[in-house]
Amino acid sequence: MERQCCINLGLQKCIGVSGLQASEDKVKERLEKYLSRDENGIRKIVLNLFISGDKFTTNDVYKHLEQECCEVSYRGVSAMVGLMNTRLGILSINVTGDHNIYSLKDDYKSVVESILTYAAQ
Repeated sequence: MERQCCINLGLQKCIGVSGLQASEDKVKERLEKYLSRDENGIRKIVLNLFISGDKFTTNDVYKHLEQECCEVSYRGVSAMVGLMNTRLGILSINVTGDHNIYSLKDDYKSVVESILTYAAQ
C-alpha cells in the first residue's frame, strides 16, 4: 500500500520495478495530453532541445525558439518550461545561480524520445 500512495503522490523514490513503471506510465500519459494541445509544434521543439542532454536557462530556450522562427514571448517560454518542470515532472532544476537551469531527467529521456517519435508519425 505504501508504494501505491507514493505513486499517487508523484514521488519517484518508490522501490521496485512496478513502481518505476507506473511512474513512467503516468509521465507518458501526461506528456501525450500535453503534446496533444501543441498546436504550433513549439512544445515538441523544446522537448527535442532537452533531449540533447544539455542544460538550459529560460533565455537559452527562448533564443533557440527564435532561431527556429517561432513567435514566442520570453514570459511564455518561462511559463512553458516551468510547467514542464512542475506539472510534467520531467525536468530537473538548478536554482543555485542567478538563473534557473533546467535539464531533462535521465529517467525520462527514453519516455520523452518515444513520445516524440510517436507524435512525429
